[in-house]
Amino acid sequence: MGAPAEAGEGSGAPETPVPTYGWQEIRKHSLPTDKWVVIERKVYDISRWADRHPGGSRLISHHAGEDATDAFHAFHQDLSFVRKFLKPLLIGELAPGEPSQDRQQNEQLIEDFRVLRRTAEDLKLFEADTEFFSLILGHILLMEGLAWLVIYLLGTGWAPTILAAVVLAVSQAQCWCLQHDLGHVSVFKKSRWNHVAQQFVMGQLKGFSAHWWNFRHFQHHAKPNVFHKDPDVTVAPVFLLGESSVEYGKKKRRYLPYNHQHQYFFLIGPPLLTLVNFEVENLAYMLVCMRWTDLLWAMSFYVRFFTSYAPFYGLSGTLLLFASVRVLESHWFVWVTQMNHIPKEIGSEKHRDWISAQLEATCNVKQSLFNDWFSGHLNFQIEHHLFPTMPRHNYHKIAPLVKSLCVKHGLNYEVKPFLKALMDIVGSLKKSGDAWLEAYLHE
Repeated sequence: MGAPAEAGEGSGAPETPVPTYGWQEIRKHSLPTDKWVVIERKVYDISRWADRHPGGSRLISHHAGEDATDAFHAFHQDLSFVRKFLKPLLIGELAPGEPSQDRQQNEQLIEDFRVLRRTAEDLKLFEADTEFFSLILGHILLMEGLAWLVIYLLGTGWAPTILAAVVLAVSQAQCWCLQHDLGHVSVFKKSRWNHVAQQFVMGQLKGFSAHWWNFRHFQHHAKPNVFHKDPDVTVAPVFLLGESSVEYGKKKRRYLPYNHQHQYFFLIGPPLLTLVNFEVENLAYMLVCMRWTDLLWAMSFYVRFFTSYAPFYGLSGTLLLFASVRVLESHWFVWVTQMNHIPKEIGSEKHRDWISAQLEATCNVKQSLFNDWFSGHLNFQIEHHLFPTMPRHNYHKIAPLVKSLCVKHGLNYEVKPFLKALMDIVGSLKKSGDAWLEAYLHE
């Protein structure tokens, strides 16, 4: 702890000294029961409050012992409202001689990024076009109705059933995109209506919990591709990614033939993620966390689905249709969401600044009308990760400015063709599997 700040002079009554701290002291407070964060050079003790954090205790705890200024701005849209919660947690400030960032981070890069963010705010790029998202919802509802109409008019033969399953899978994929938007972006001015809309899309149209998804997904945004902080890459021992490959090899761990993971990935990765893993994880979350409202929303999806299709297929046939749709949408989910992340650096916490951490873990896919629609604009993953509360219809406007910033500071702004991005997933799995085998045999 540094020396207390001097009391102000010329103000009459003496001011209460403000405790000041150095980074060496702050770094110590990153334990499960002892957590400090720094935001705009102010030090906050979040040890007891973390469990009440609306975004979940894990999300805010991942920044313990660090400067969380840019993450604070990235996740919160109404900063004046959020600061009311921070005020009682304030315990001091950074000592005058301490830099605003720790661990030799590039101060000029951080300042330039903050200027870029202010520019985006001035250009009103964080304001959502409600009509844009309403059209997406209408598009989804139209496909849901079309799938039922195909069965109603054409019968339950193989051809109409396959067609209906594909249409439903496309609808479910677009639901992922829309609920993802609603989780990040204030589509409606009142946050309450925004959350209700997400519960409707995630619950009634998909059968999942909105709270579960936000709890899981925001961690990914906070620390992308960081083991034990990003749930999307904490997939061992089924798959080994990045640094975990060599670690498992050195420790002689062989739960599966990881040198063949790029092959068995096709059997248990894309086909089963939403059908098995997400279904189990989602249900467990709602029950353990007692999210009864989310459970009712999810149940309404199954009631609607089986009421709509059981008269045509019976119970067993409807279950088969449901499983088919989940498998198809699961393929979309894995390939589209991971083409930007799995081939990038995956490892332990490096305590990078916000922009560097996001760029090391993400890449873009070339823009086209098809890629924009098919991926829900997740082909602009760099812009989405840097500015998660920016509506996707504005990514293409901020992209040139982000690219210019990367050129100025020598950062890699990677853009890939769509098919190459998909194939890089398989190549990355093979590379990690080979690294595991080499370490397993020779270390």
